[in-house]
Amino acid sequence: MQGKGAIRFLAIIFAIACVYALSFTYVSWRVAQKAEIHANGNEELEKRYLDSMSTEVVYDLGIDQYTYQEVKERQLNLGLDLKGGMNVTLEVSLTELVRALANYSEDPTFNQALEQAQKQAVNSQQSFVSLFVDAYESLAPNGKLSAIFATPENQARINLNSSNQQVEQFLNEEANGAFERAFNIIRTRVDKFGVSQPNVQKAGNNRIAVELPGVDDPERVRKLLQGSAKLEFWKTYDNSEVINSLMAANTSLAGILELDKENTGDAPGTADTSSAASPATGAESDTAGNEEALSLLEKIGSDSTASDTGNAAALASEFADQNPLFAVLSPAIMTGQAGQQVPAPGPTIGYASQRDTAKVMEYLSMPAIRANFPSDLVFAWSVNPIDENNTYQLYVLKAAGRDAGPALAGDVISDARSDFGQNGQPEVVMSMNSVGAREWRRITAEAAGVAGNENDNKSVAIVLDGVVYSAPRVASEIGGGVSQISGSFTVEQTQDLANVLKAGRMPAPAKIVEEAIVGPTLGQESIQSGLISSLVGFVVVLVFMVFYYARAGWVANIALLVNLFFLMGVLAAWGAVLTLPGIAGIVLTIGMAVDANVLIYERIKEELDLGKSLKKAIPDGFRHAYSAIIDSNVTTLLVGIILWIFGSGPILGFATTLVIGILTSMFTAIFISRLIFETLLSKERKVTFSTKLTERWFRDSKFDFIAGRKKFYIISAAIILAGVVSMFVKGFSLGVDFKGGRTYVVDFNENVSTNDVRNALEVQFGAEPEVKTYGDFSQVKITTTYLIDSASATAESAARQKLEEGLQAVGPDYVIQSIQKVGPTIASDIKRSAVYAVLLALIGVFLYVLARFKRWQFGMGALVALAHDVLVLLAIFTIFDGWLPFSLDIDQQFIAAALTVMGYSINDTIVIFDRVREYMGLHHSKNESLPTVINNALNSTLSRTVVTGLCTMLVLVILFIFGGEVLRGFSFAMLIGIIFGTYSSLFVATPVVVEFIKKKPAEEKAEAEAVKTV
Repeated sequence: MQGKGAIRFLAIIFAIACVYALSFTYVSWRVAQKAEIHANGNEELEKRYLDSMSTEVVYDLGIDQYTYQEVKERQLNLGLDLKGGMNVTLEVSLTELVRALANYSEDPTFNQALEQAQKQAVNSQQSFVSLFVDAYESLAPNGKLSAIFATPENQARINLNSSNQQVEQFLNEEANGAFERAFNIIRTRVDKFGVSQPNVQKAGNNRIAVELPGVDDPERVRKLLQGSAKLEFWKTYDNSEVINSLMAANTSLAGILELDKENTGDAPGTADTSSAASPATGAESDTAGNEEALSLLEKIGSDSTASDTGNAAALASEFADQNPLFAVLSPAIMTGQAGQQVPAPGPTIGYASQRDTAKVMEYLSMPAIRANFPSDLVFAWSVNPIDENNTYQLYVLKAAGRDAGPALAGDVISDARSDFGQNGQPEVVMSMNSVGAREWRRITAEAAGVAGNENDNKSVAIVLDGVVYSAPRVASEIGGGVSQISGSFTVEQTQDLANVLKAGRMPAPAKIVEEAIVGPTLGQESIQSGLISSLVGFVVVLVFMVFYYARAGWVANIALLVNLFFLMGVLAAWGAVLTLPGIAGIVLTIGMAVDANVLIYERIKEELDLGKSLKKAIPDGFRHAYSAIIDSNVTTLLVGIILWIFGSGPILGFATTLVIGILTSMFTAIFISRLIFETLLSKERKVTFSTKLTERWFRDSKFDFIAGRKKFYIISAAIILAGVVSMFVKGFSLGVDFKGGRTYVVDFNENVSTNDVRNALEVQFGAEPEVKTYGDFSQVKITTTYLIDSASATAESAARQKLEEGLQAVGPDYVIQSIQKVGPTIASDIKRSAVYAVLLALIGVFLYVLARFKRWQFGMGALVALAHDVLVLLAIFTIFDGWLPFSLDIDQQFIAAALTVMGYSINDTIVIFDRVREYMGLHHSKNESLPTVINNALNSTLSRTVVTGLCTMLVLVILFIFGGEVLRGFSFAMLIGIIFGTYSSLFVATPVVVEFIKKKPAEEKAEAEAVKTV
């Protein structure tokens, strides 16, 4: 084999990279195990332990060190269907945004155009703004949008002379900005929510996908994600004004905790504090207090720079006992001109690691500690950490007015944009309406203090959803309502800040249009079923390969093990999320990965039958198999890529493992297997390719596939026709992701009747829901469209209440294991994407086959076979729906199964076509008729077709039995599809090619005469 050294080097490098990628998963698991042992069943203690480890180095590679947080970011993550949690898709309401930009105009044409755009957006690929503008211009051909949008708030961008095109550009920019604002706000809220490894991603132009593992309070999540952004401007205290209060709080806390130790029956913070230090206020500045504060500051400063690390642990423990607040909150201090430690200027009072922020707030909210600070002081954290160690700033805000709240609400902002100042540095230009301008003048005048005295300048904090985004210092009074916010900003930071400021003005709410909730119990069951099916399927394939191919089977098994290792390594390196359908993809990859080895082995056996030596037969077998391997895998890869592009959620996980599995299986079968054979041959080891029991299987088979093709046409037509009749009479059972609605999986503690559940819920919902048994008879799947079109924030809780009331009438002991909600807009998008995916797959396969085989007849045969497989699959799903004891819903998983079946079927068909093309070139010119040539080609590949199909079917049977109820319908679709995919490759695709290539009678007679003369 040429380049053997290079291939061996590449394999070693690839293996090292996979070990490196998977090592993060192992290290993360090891830390989690330690946390579990440490907590001894206490979940809160376990969480605190893991939080405390977030910034600790847990993986030291010498040149690189990784904290626990960094390790978790690089580990192979599990999807929510495997560990439980909540998956939400939010859609930014561009309708509300456009209404707000038009200042809620009552113009009838405007509102009619808006309604039309809303309806069209459900089934259109155009942007909402384009649909709205087109609708308006259609309703009012001479109308000017500027008359509606040239409001005082928009005057900097739009005036009465602006064209409709300029208005459309303005609306598009605002829509993009609204989406960015919503995304950043939701991401910040999720980061502050406190779940481990949350995931927030953009999903299209106006949708945001959020994954929250381990969530146990979905209603709180809904309120958090859908709540309107709350922008506020707060006055601030200066650090120097409250430093004494902070020192007094630290002393008070030390006294309280000491008393708690003495009174072990009391909870922290509940002991008598009469002997603790008396509270001080920010206004106090007596000499003794200042001297004590300065002395402690010096101690903190000297401790932070101490070079003696010999007694570091003991000193840290002693310091924490004496200064419990400062053990978790570092005061904001700096070195003064005289070298002494002094309070740093500004509204930041201290710094804390992310893991300590909750503890800091717990201490500061204790009544005895809070009493040390002015009554109008409010604490708030910075939105982002200031360094790589996840350190956050703690700001001290000053409440204003009778409500003791912010100095000014954010709804007075009319515009905000990123710009450049006179010095060329990035800044934010902020404009306010007349009411805001008047108040802003007063607030900034107060913050600026004495004119000309920079030391008297204070900051105004910009606060969104309770966290501080910026706290610019005010140098002078600002009149006119236009302000420039400058500082050490990058362009990206000014853009983000401008978006934050505009969040207070534009009501573009993000509404939940799709959600899925998986309980931890169901997640654990999914892990077990997934692992069991994977392991059993893997073992079955290994055993079968050894049974059929003897010692060569062991070579294939080693390649299969390496393939699985590479697959998991690439998944980890890619940052992919392993879902239950992803596990199904791995299981399917195991079944299909043997195909390349089977192709090679069957070729080698043919070469051996020609009398060649083993050393000659093996390289020749590999060489002759390359064409079929590449063609068949490329076509399957095309289908996998289409799934990956159009899929979302679990389908994306399936497509990811399928695509990676195809690539790794090709590499291992072609190169790793070849390297093993080369090694065995160099050591003169005997290699066998069959056992005594299997050596004669499929040898010299003489099946006449072409002569009986009309019988198979009739069989296929009968199944498809029955399916068509059933489609019109009975229809399909559409999954919730295709029709919209809510689906609940409910587990009762005893068997229940689906009729009883249906009748009880019909009373509550006002319409009959769909109720099916889900697994055993104690578990049901309920689908309803109750309140699915409601835009109310309470719709979800109302639907849940009705469900609970109905279920309690059936039996009081039950658990809702999972919830899925799909809005009508999402359902329409999913259906559209499914249709596009199938059509694109058909077109892509036809074009590839046409390009590779240079004859349209082959492409047409492949298309007919694929259409046949899909129609048969649909027929079986509609005919047997309701008859089989598991779900036969047409949903995203069905589409994934159908597309994968298409990929497998075309894989099979291409292998056969490849041999047909070879035989036509070798034999058709040698006095053999076309049907004879094709029959010979089909018989020569029969062994490979049966072995590959059998391996894949065995794996799918195991997935069907052990994969759990979630994958039952999916694995059934795959199993039926593989059976009929194999059938269509032999009895449909190739016979159809014969029909199209068949010569006219005159041509056949002339050819026959020519043969006779020869």
